[in-house]
Amino acid sequence: MTEITADPAAIRSGASAAPSRAKPWVLALLALALLALLAAPFFVYPIFLMKILCFALFAAAFNLLLGYTGLLSFGHAAFFGGAAYATAYAVKVWGFTPELGLLAGVVAASVLGLAIGILAIRRQGIYFAMVTLALSQMFFFFCLQAPFTGGEDGIQGVPRGHAFGLIDLNDPLAIYFFVLATVLLGLFAVYRIVHSPFGMVMKSIRENENRAISLGYSVNRYKLAAFVMSAGLAGLAGGAKALVFQFATLTDVAWQMSGEVILMTLLGGIGTMLGPLVGATLVVALQNTLATSAFPVTVVTGLIFMICVLTFRRGLVGEVVHRWRLRRERAEGRGRDRSEGQGQGRERAEGSGH
Repeated sequence: MTEITADPAAIRSGASAAPSRAKPWVLALLALALLALLAAPFFVYPIFLMKILCFALFAAAFNLLLGYTGLLSFGHAAFFGGAAYATAYAVKVWGFTPELGLLAGVVAASVLGLAIGILAIRRQGIYFAMVTLALSQMFFFFCLQAPFTGGEDGIQGVPRGHAFGLIDLNDPLAIYFFVLATVLLGLFAVYRIVHSPFGMVMKSIRENENRAISLGYSVNRYKLAAFVMSAGLAGLAGGAKALVFQFATLTDVAWQMSGEVILMTLLGGIGTMLGPLVGATLVVALQNTLATSAFPVTVVTGLIFMICVLTFRRGLVGEVVHRWRLRRERAEGRGRDRSEGQGQGRERAEGSGH
């Protein structure tokens, strides 16, 4: 692990955390991506697109914890599925509007994240992962036995309603753009967290926790805050999924869901903004393509994961970013060597002239 050399005062002031001004080509790519997302429902099945968007946000929320804080959780399905149950129940039974139902899901996931985080955050490594898995399984059996969750049937027939009392979400295009706006808001929140002074401390904990402690940071508090934020954003994804498919079931809180989001994040590349989105798109597309095939989806996904681990050690996006940075550093090094050589040549010419 690399040691942390950042100045605490600089981190607190945000001087070292402020993101550099985006380059024109980056803004152009973002604009093209946004245009593609806006046009996509006219060419691709909207439900499929919304499933990708929900899991992309779920993977980005998980990446906030694993990729930027260095904490591997095996229990994130509890937040995803718990928010799905909370949103479904609030909308169907209490008559909440969709946006209030999503807010209820985020609050429920954040509270659950706080409760699990307080118990798990004092452990490290595999012990932390096992504690989150155990507590997540406890929540799974709670959802199985609780009377208001519907048991094995789950909560079915969740009404989509009218967003803000105006937009009828029963229209496929209307709910697509509603979910798109929700996911973009969640992704923007992830971006701002990562590129804030708080995000700098998260990265310092990931790189060298002991050095972060020596700099005076309360590491457990930062870990808990990151855990709760990740849980809340995962809950936003779970609530959106409940509205899209109009149900919440035990599948959303099962340990397999935690495994899926880990797979998505690792395939795309941990510690990158784009990696979880690419990984989620790949996994969901595979599941959708092979759903009617006799060949098991899990086998194909496992084979692809093995290939990526062997050939792309940093994930698909992570490997691309790493190689691009290496090329840029080599180009900059050659440029420096060339300029130094020209400078030395001028100095020798001036010396021989004298």
